[in-house]
Amino acid sequence: MNVIEKLRERIKQKGLGRTFGTLWKRYVFFHWELLWMERDLVSPVPPHKLRPYDGLRKVDITAENAGAFARHFGDRVQTMAELADEGHTGHMYLDADGHAVGFIWGSSRDYHDRHYYGCTFPVKPGEFFEFGGEMTRAYFGSSLSVDVQVALWEAMAAQGCNKVVDVCETHNIPALKLHIRMGYHEQGRVTHVYCLFGKWRFFRETRYEGSRLDPLRKPGRPVVTAAAQA
Repeated sequence: MNVIEKLRERIKQKGLGRTFGTLWKRYVFFHWELLWMERDLVSPVPPHKLRPYDGLRKVDITAENAGAFARHFGDRVQTMAELADEGHTGHMYLDADGHAVGFIWGSSRDYHDRHYYGCTFPVKPGEFFEFGGEMTRAYFGSSLSVDVQVALWEAMAAQGCNKVVDVCETHNIPALKLHIRMGYHEQGRVTHVYCLFGKWRFFRETRYEGSRLDPLRKPGRPVVTAAAQA
């Protein structure tokens, strides 16, 4: 299938407007807003109604076992090995066949994201930067999204951290809702990522007052009194 045929097929599937928007962002210009969030590592996790899962085991990611990502995250194998070699703390969750179906990372020092955003995320003493959390579609809506974070918090607390910080793209509504569900708080700052012609990237930071998450909150969310647990 040549380029013209591929373009026609994409327009047929997604429509002209969405296709043009995707091409514009990929080859001309895009602007991401990354909201900064934070959370202590001891406050209880709010209750949830996510479905349970079983049959997975947590393994620390190393350069030697990064091949477990090949089946579901084939384009990330080298990236996972590099992050492990850089000394970041990574957990992956393996199914019965030894394939990674989910993962998450934490860094207790300034994190330079050369694999995706291209900028450096500063980390203060006592904090750690959480990044890279992802899972296969089969586990969307499951409590794995909670467990991967709590397990990482516990591991980083053992390293002397007392706070987790991370960023979330403003257009990623499911991820923003997950942050609300996990009890994160907004820091009131935004890292802006601009990309021109798919090559040059520029960054700046702005501040804001109030909340940008309030419109996404469910009314009447109960107050939690139980201790946080995996």
